[in-house]
Amino acid sequence: MVNELNALEGKITQVTSLCRALQSENNQLRQQLASAEAEKNGLAERMETARKRIERLAQQLPEAGTTF
Repeated sequence: MVNELNALEGKITQVTSLCRALQSENNQLRQQLASAEAEKNGLAERMETARKRIERLAQQLPEAGTTF
């Protein structure tokens, strides 16, 4: 009976350790995800700014067939 309790205690310790490790990994992954989302949003803003700039530049181009 004592051996079974000791074995059970060891398994509980392992499960507890695993839970802590998984919580730590989960927190790290959440931070990485937040960072990646922030970077994605920044890149989307830069792309939108570039798109608007290209549209403005395209409007300044002479029409096709126009001679100088």
